[in-house]
Amino acid sequence: MSKKAKVLIVDDDALNRIVLEKTLSDEHEVFLVKSGDEALTFIKTTQVDLIILDIVMPGMNGYEVLVKLKEDSATQMIPVIFISANSSHDDESKGLELGAMDYITKPFCSSIVRVRVRNQLLIKQKNDLLEMLASIDGLTEIPNRRNLDENLSREWRKSKRNNTPLSVLLMDIDHFKRYNDTYGHRAGDDCLKAVAQALAAQCERGSDFIARYGGEEFAAVLSGVDKAEATGFANKLRNAVNALNIAHKASLNAEHVTISIGVASTENASIETEQALLEEADLGLYAAKEGGRNQVVAR
Repeated sequence: MSKKAKVLIVDDDALNRIVLEKTLSDEHEVFLVKSGDEALTFIKTTQVDLIILDIVMPGMNGYEVLVKLKEDSATQMIPVIFISANSSHDDESKGLELGAMDYITKPFCSSIVRVRVRNQLLIKQKNDLLEMLASIDGLTEIPNRRNLDENLSREWRKSKRNNTPLSVLLMDIDHFKRYNDTYGHRAGDDCLKAVAQALAAQCERGSDFIARYGGEEFAAVLSGVDKAEATGFANKLRNAVNALNIAHKASLNAEHVTISIGVASTENASIETEQALLEEADLGLYAAKEGGRNQVVAR
């Protein structure tokens, strides 16, 4: 693995923590905590790739920590290796049934720990790659509809929890069917790719999210952005596509490829669900098309 993986060691025994750190620190970035509560607090602010978790600890035991990890969508996919002085098959079985990926008994062999950690990290790396590929649109290489739905759901919950604004944009390439009919589907694919990359290039904040919505439609989810800011960003996207200057002689509104954009924000008090937010943006998109295209309409 080219980048050092982050491994969290959770053990109330100081000597075990030191030995495990020494065992793994040459290959990985290692973090140490001495209780289940500390572990759950730590992973709220630091993303880790693997957790080595002691079972018998004062307060919250390892099983209880694992249950909490699996209950939270943000941490449920982190691989966990249990480590325990108890070599009972029942304990090992219980840990694996709860979702642990491996079980190491104390006293442990350092070389075995290294190999098992390395194996679990390789499995995670492959799973992460598969998950990423499943979330990317194969043609445009930007997030796909599934990824969009997951992102919008997550940002909707955050918006409600923190009482912060959330805006959604729906975009459509104007007269795209006429473009395909005139230039052919291969050129149409190239056009979709160019537009997608131009849109994605405008995302300067880490939280800005743009995906292919379907066909020639794209969508953006803007966390913490109100309607006025979202409208400004939408015009920035529209200008970026205009700047591509892709010839479109069959267009009824311009001589080059353009997009129409609908904007919706949670500032609208009537919006009570994430689906309603999308529908409101869709109404804005419809209005932008009806109004002559190559424009932004905020609802």
